[in-house]
Amino acid sequence: MPQEPEEKHDHGPLNFPTGFLWGAATSAYQVEGGNIHADWEDFKSAGQASDQYNLYEQDFDLAKSLNHNSHRLSIEWSRIEPSEGEFDQKEIEHYVKLLKYLKKLNFTVMLTLWHVTLPKWVADKGGWENGQTVKYFERFVKKIIPEIGEFVDLWITVNEPGVYVYETYIVRAWPHAKKSLLGQIKTLLNLASAHKKAYKALHQIYPAGKPVGMANNVMSFEAFHKHSLTEQLAVTLNDIFINHLFYFLTKGTHDFLGINYYFHVRFKHQGLIPEPVNKLQQIHEISDLGWEVYPEGLFDVLADLSDDIPIYITECGIATTNDDRRNRFLIAYLQEVSRAIKAGVNVRGFFYWSLIDNFEWHLGFDPRFGLVEVDYDTFKRTPRNSAQVYSEIIKRNGIPHDLLKLLGHGIRVKDVLKEKIEE
Repeated sequence: MPQEPEEKHDHGPLNFPTGFLWGAATSAYQVEGGNIHADWEDFKSAGQASDQYNLYEQDFDLAKSLNHNSHRLSIEWSRIEPSEGEFDQKEIEHYVKLLKYLKKLNFTVMLTLWHVTLPKWVADKGGWENGQTVKYFERFVKKIIPEIGEFVDLWITVNEPGVYVYETYIVRAWPHAKKSLLGQIKTLLNLASAHKKAYKALHQIYPAGKPVGMANNVMSFEAFHKHSLTEQLAVTLNDIFINHLFYFLTKGTHDFLGINYYFHVRFKHQGLIPEPVNKLQQIHEISDLGWEVYPEGLFDVLADLSDDIPIYITECGIATTNDDRRNRFLIAYLQEVSRAIKAGVNVRGFFYWSLIDNFEWHLGFDPRFGLVEVDYDTFKRTPRNSAQVYSEIIKRNGIPHDLLKLLGHGIRVKDVLKEKIEE
């Protein structure tokens, strides 16, 4: 009998543009440790965190050995200005040494000026609800830029302002939490003003370049019933407020868009008003935090935000102790980035969250996001297999076809990678 023809699949490699930035991200308070001046210390202290304050050379050497060509990190305002108007030169010199080391390793450096934490003295004055905090932040920015600017290639002014408002005022899981609509509005507007002030200051000091943007947490939204007008309205309104509002408030002050992508939400009628469907009841794969693994949503938000402006994926990662799940995550999400680029979206780089395991805010140390495992008793670093998978992708500036094929088969990524390394 004649044999049935084999089903054909296109598993050609996915190549990324020349000069694409490949790296990982961290934030200072979440990895440094030993910070006694941040507002989180009186709420849920990170303690020694991952001790990167002392071990940064080891971490950056690891990233270099894994073929990363860029790195996103932040500096701690509370270390640099522990008391109002008093700047700690020793801490400034620490960050100068750290950034010099990154440049010695030839990294493209993306630096965040504010990543969630505040100096205690700022928090005691009302934090971001207080309009004076914009002036305090501007003073800090103007002080630190001349000290460290020569070692920075891309600037992030503020990180995830919408998440800050959500966690502080809506679910009230972060410091200074309270129920206040006026507080939400003031905080968001002051963060928008802080971004604009920082943008202006950076371009005054470096008029010839040094692109400036901010990192916004964006979500993929979907109606459970495609023909439901109310569900579609819920999708549209949430897309406007969560994905577009802050960019609108700061229009004209973005040399690039930084997007952090973790969430996909479906709206379904469960009463008078559409509500998010319980993720755990209708998805196939989730992270250890119950967050849906939905790579197609990354393409959706990239296409939605594309507007002839460069985009960097400033965070995208998964909390899991199942490292093969992280491998599949990397391949599937990067496949969507490649698809977006082919569709004309100007994506310039991808920063996986995170380089090493870290303190995940009110969730503590249980979530494991890192490409590199951290033993919190000894601070020993151990690269996970996913770090090698990512390294192989970076080395090829793309995803080889044998890794792509694994998404459609039940083969473990680490087994194929082991064969490739042994070849």
